[in-house]
Amino acid sequence: MRIGVLGTGSMADALATHWARAGHEVTIGGRDPHKARRLAQRVGGGAVSGSPRSAAESGQVVLAALPFEAGAAVAGELRAALEGKVVIDCSNPVGPGFRLLTRGGLSAAERLAAAAPGAHVVKAFNLCHEDVWRMRPPVFDGRPLAVPVCGDDGTALARVRELVRDVGCEPVAGGGLERAGLLEATAALFIALWVGEGADAQAIAPPLAYAAGPVQ
Repeated sequence: MRIGVLGTGSMADALATHWARAGHEVTIGGRDPHKARRLAQRVGGGAVSGSPRSAAESGQVVLAALPFEAGAAVAGELRAALEGKVVIDCSNPVGPGFRLLTRGGLSAAERLAAAAPGAHVVKAFNLCHEDVWRMRPPVFDGRPLAVPVCGDDGTALARVRELVRDVGCEPVAGGGLERAGLLEATAALFIALWVGEGADAQAIAPPLAYAAGPVQ
């Protein structure tokens, strides 16, 4: 699969490295050519660097590893290049005090979709710190990390599920793109629990057998 990566930060580094190791053709796109070139070298596996536009044009799938504040603007600039492409949004619109910046409005993923209406936007990879995504693989107590995936296009979802498995995780159907905001709100809650309270967010959910009430 040809994958374009928009951004040169930690999430771009972590995910692109897995995908290059899995044999995908990766193009790192950054506004700073030096940073993009340096990241492509670090990713390895034949990854190349270029501009954001060249990365968007080259990829069948495009990872938008961009800050929330920049995502929609960049997608709008590249809307023609993103036409028909699968676009993965991994951003978290979380501000000071662990506040959800999109509260009452469109999710970050829906804003990307509105800015590039010809793209097939999928929300994924937003619930963990970048160092978790660097793990080879992210397995805890013998169980692979589950990654919720939200989107509206079946082909796009299938491609993203493949990329989730290439990271060593298990994809979980999260529903349509209208549910992306729930993933982003979950991230805001989890970050507040982990960072603000030092709490174990996993401890707030019972095992699946108890999800509907006590086992009879």
